[in-house]
Amino acid sequence: EERTVESGGGSVQAGGSLRLSCAVFGRNYREYWMGWFRQVPGKEREGVAVVNSDGRTAYADSVKGRFPISEDDAKKNLYLQMNDLKPADTAMYYCALNRAQGVPDLRAHWYDDWGQGTQVTVSS
Repeated sequence: EERTVESGGGSVQAGGSLRLSCAVFGRNYREYWMGWFRQVPGKEREGVAVVNSDGRTAYADSVKGRFPISEDDAKKNLYLQMNDLKPADTAMYYCALNRAQGVPDLRAHWYDDWGQGTQVTVSS
C-alpha cells in the first residue's frame, strides 16, 4: 500500500527558507508523477511543483525560481526547497503520487496517496 509522509514545515519570516521532505512508502512501479501541493482554508488545492520518474519538472508560476523540487537517488524521498518565502506561500503543504507517464501535470485531481500535510506559515 502506497503512502506518503510529509515533514519540514514551520513558521518563518518573509525572505526565509524551509525544506519540506516527503517519505514515500510502498511504491512498486517505475513510472510516476510525484509532487507538492498546497491549500489554504476556503480555496482549492493547487499544484506547486511536480516531477516525473524521468526527472522532468513543472512549477506553478508563483514559485518558479524559488522552490526547486528534487528526489534522492533512491527515489524514496521527495523534497521542496522553499526560498525567499512570502506571506502568500502560507498554506498546508501536501505530497502526492500518480502512477502515470509523460509530462507531469500540476492539477491536484490527478494525484492519489495524499499525506497528512505539513503547515508552512510565513509572516511579514
